[in-house]
Amino acid sequence: MSSELPALPVTFRPGRTRAVLLTAGVAIFVVITAVALLLAKLGPGERLSFVLTGALMFGVLAMLARVKVVADESGVTVVNIATRRRLEWAEIVQVNLRPGDPWVFLNLSDGTSLPALGIQPGIAKQRAIADARALRALAEARAIRDPEEHQG
Repeated sequence: MSSELPALPVTFRPGRTRAVLLTAGVAIFVVITAVALLLAKLGPGERLSFVLTGALMFGVLAMLARVKVVADESGVTVVNIATRRRLEWAEIVQVNLRPGDPWVFLNLSDGTSLPALGIQPGIAKQRAIADARALRALAEARAIRDPEEHQG
């Protein structure tokens, strides 16, 4: 466990993965739009469908790039691809990033596990490990405030 806790609020997100996804999304949109404009045999409706397809592809990649975990004094907000969930610190029992896991999992006090896609070892493994340790340290530091909720 790290000796220093990060200053709150802190946002964890896969920066390199986000950059790759957004860059790819822009490139795909530009290429598909350019093809739509350069193909002389396409009518206006067909051109529009090309542009909308490019925009849809960009939108999907932007949704994949929006994942993050935001920790503040009162708890954690987990933003995954299509969902957002707010957790109080007391709800987080354990922060896990085991070898081979695609992202961090939060074990919750209700017995469920919540994936936190904002911390993922895909492109930047060491960064993800450091972020997982920082979030774990924050969760453990706040669990000490009310130890009876985490017994059993």
